[in-house]
Amino acid sequence: MRRFFGYGAAIAVTPYLLIKIAWTFGLFLPTEQMVDVSWRGINAVTAVVAAVGILLAMAFCRPWGERLPAWLVALPIWLGTGLLVPMLLLAPVLGPAAMVLDQEAGAADFWVYEQIFVMVSLVGAGICLPLALAGYAKARWPEALGGPIDCGEVPGHTRQLQVTFGRLVAAGCILLGTIKVFWAAGGTLGIDPSMLDSRDLWWRLLTLSTGGWALVGAWGLLVLITRRGSRRFLPPMAAAWISSGMLFSYNLFSIIRPDFQSSPEYPLARVLSTEAGIVLGVMMGMILLLVLHDRRRALMRQE
Repeated sequence: MRRFFGYGAAIAVTPYLLIKIAWTFGLFLPTEQMVDVSWRGINAVTAVVAAVGILLAMAFCRPWGERLPAWLVALPIWLGTGLLVPMLLLAPVLGPAAMVLDQEAGAADFWVYEQIFVMVSLVGAGICLPLALAGYAKARWPEALGGPIDCGEVPGHTRQLQVTFGRLVAAGCILLGTIKVFWAAGGTLGIDPSMLDSRDLWWRLLTLSTGGWALVGAWGLLVLITRRGSRRFLPPMAAAWISSGMLFSYNLFSIIRPDFQSSPEYPLARVLSTEAGIVLGVMMGMILLLVLHDRRRALMRQE
């Protein structure tokens, strides 16, 4: 499974990498807006991300991958799953919507074919990379995937810190998630009245996705720190892992996008909600590290 899906992920990401490299150098640009230096910089960053994704896919299916330092693998995995898994759910709707918007903006006809390649790459990577990761993690970090939610305690555990810290983060995620879902459902509190018409399908779905994953992450985190609500460790772990990566990566990416200021929220509401997502994602990731550290020690003691 690791080898099949690892190679599949590498093949799927390759068209995306090639397109991003071409755009970085100003080739085959679909719109005049993307000639701007800031947009070409964004494409350069995403090209690097795609290259890292290909390297990770190869690491998951080759023996040398298990000899890499844990942080060198875990950090891009965290960012990659946070980016790809939510996009996998939105791609069937956002892909066609993006093509329609770009054509209305005067994009060249060949952009449709480029957009199809981009969507195929994202969906392929979103399916293959997590499955390759599952095989890799099962071999290297089995405590992160299997077993019951409660494995007991060991001397020097951080359980109390997890509970205190985790409840604060979960409360922040619930607040952020509620606000995002409210906006996606049509709520206007915090929205600039002069930009109400700019709340298109793309913005609503991304806002709803952020809110939904914030709420899912709050659930997963509370289950992990209280050890109630699920008998198995994997469901809340996966929920908190994807949610934390999503909150950090999507909000960070939205800040560096050149069109960040054109979002329909009031500037203060936009900045606060975006930075809150970044901070909550990092804090949730730190708590997950504490949970996994204590769990690994407890399982090793049982052996």
